[in-house]
Amino acid sequence: MKLIVDAFWRAAAYCLHPRVILLSLLPFVLTGVLAGGLGYLFWEAALAAVRSRLDAWSLTGAALDWLTGVGADGLRTLIGPLIVLALTLPVLVIVSLLVVALFMMPRLVDLVARRRFADLERKHGAAWWQAAAWSLAATAVALLALVASVPLWLIPPLALVLPPLIWGWLGYRVMSYDALAEHASAEERRELMREHRLPLLGIGVVTGYLGAAPALVWAVGAVALAFAPLLIVVSMWLYTLVFAFSALWFSHYGLAALQALRARRAVQAPAAEIVDVLPAPAGPVSQGSP
Repeated sequence: MKLIVDAFWRAAAYCLHPRVILLSLLPFVLTGVLAGGLGYLFWEAALAAVRSRLDAWSLTGAALDWLTGVGADGLRTLIGPLIVLALTLPVLVIVSLLVVALFMMPRLVDLVARRRFADLERKHGAAWWQAAAWSLAATAVALLALVASVPLWLIPPLALVLPPLIWGWLGYRVMSYDALAEHASAEERRELMREHRLPLLGIGVVTGYLGAAPALVWAVGAVALAFAPLLIVVSMWLYTLVFAFSALWFSHYGLAALQALRARRAVQAPAAEIVDVLPAPAGPVSQGSP
């Protein structure tokens, strides 16, 4: 627990570092440009497709007609844009996470290592393509879990629990791997991720809930739709800040755990060598006569 708290406050302090602020602009700009381009090219077409699909389904069509009958045309108008946003934001969040993992995370790990773990040996236990493959595989699993869990979101408690848990698991798998890829050997990385599985997953879950906070910018109702392009960019900036903090938290925790592991092995190694050089105990002496 002490290691988690220590890594937490260090990560929060590092978020104020000028280099971290500059690095956070890259995912923000990329996802902002992507969101703006998608909105410009496909917003109206996506709205038309969603509305036609809703009208085609008998159940949703009857519900929409009922809204019109009770004078809630405004609510009916909101449903289409909200569905489009609900389908778009997870894609943008995943793109932002991958950009952070592939481009921003190595630089943040290097920053933490140079400022705090300058003497920690770099064993290069994973190449960049291995880290990219690991991130893509974990993202695919998380997407499948999100899609499979969508029906459960209709149950109010599960809607508040399942998405942050899935995002937390994804962050844990991606960022803990990236935090150790440069400095730990493959064997050290596997041991640390096995030994510290629960603390790392706990960090992932906490940051998963932090990642849900940017969605609050859409809680202002119909006004949010009028400023949808701006709010998408703002929410992406908030996601980038959360991911930067998460990357720093995993980096501080992972490198500190790696340093402790090597220190423990350094203490154990001389003891093992002493045992190896000690003479073997003599066997029992036979007392028979010659």
